[in-house]
Amino acid sequence: MSGRAAAALAGAAALVALLATVPLVADDYRLSLAISIMNYTVLATAWALFSGPTRYVSLATVAFFGIGAYVVAVLGEGNPWPLVLAAALAIGVAVALVVGLSTLRLTGVYFVIFTFGLAELVRQLVTWYEVNRTRTLGRYIFLDIGAAQIYWQLLALAVLVFALGILIRRSRLGLALRVIGDDEAVARHVGINTTLAKVALFALSAAFMTVAGAVMAPRWTYIDPAIAFNPVVSFQVLIMALLGGVHRLYGPLLGVVPLTLLFDYLLARFPNHFSIMVGIAFLLIVYAIPQGVAGLVERLLRRPS
Repeated sequence: MSGRAAAALAGAAALVALLATVPLVADDYRLSLAISIMNYTVLATAWALFSGPTRYVSLATVAFFGIGAYVVAVLGEGNPWPLVLAAALAIGVAVALVVGLSTLRLTGVYFVIFTFGLAELVRQLVTWYEVNRTRTLGRYIFLDIGAAQIYWQLLALAVLVFALGILIRRSRLGLALRVIGDDEAVARHVGINTTLAKVALFALSAAFMTVAGAVMAPRWTYIDPAIAFNPVVSFQVLIMALLGGVHRLYGPLLGVVPLTLLFDYLLARFPNHFSIMVGIAFLLIVYAIPQGVAGLVERLLRRPS
């Protein structure tokens, strides 16, 4: 390991250690904000793992997030927490593999529309099952998992998604995905199994989203399909990733922190107009900084003095 790599690793370890102390010093409100930031860090970075290099814009984030939350609602009581998380992970990956094999031949706006429809389909299926089979629409979650534990689990997920992101971008899979993003026809002509590469990373991205939903579930005493599969989550993740920049692994983080704080402020003061403001924020970001904050900073650094 080079001296530069060792220094970067030491700096990252120190940052993680510092972030781990947040529940020890923060009050309830600030800890709640920290949990939201960490949750969206996992979701936006996982989204960018797949959508960044391939340029496939997915709106299925909340489908997997909600699956994770509902697995906890169904299996949480009476089962060991690691087993519940493992079950959520397995179900999320299984759904992602089926969806990926069925739909990743779609491109452009067709893929965007399908992934948005997927989230709505999952919500409607869960609603139908709850109403017609369990005779109730929502479920209560009573688990002895506090806010500090949720934060630390999300922090661990964030560290893992960043570590895997670095490994993937330095691997043959990462190279294959970048070629797919530049020109998928060329990727096929040079012998890249585009279906396998896309499905593998789509499933990995979905795995993090599902586990994040499972970890967040104890934050709610009660969930129903409208809460667990709220489509605003998918759009918020998309906006955060685009603001930060999806072509750098750290990019989404640059969008998560300011927008989490902004959305918290807007939701508290303008709850009836929140969705409209999210849409306006999306339009402004796409128009003003299409390459995100990371791309803007890199352009400024490359500009001759």
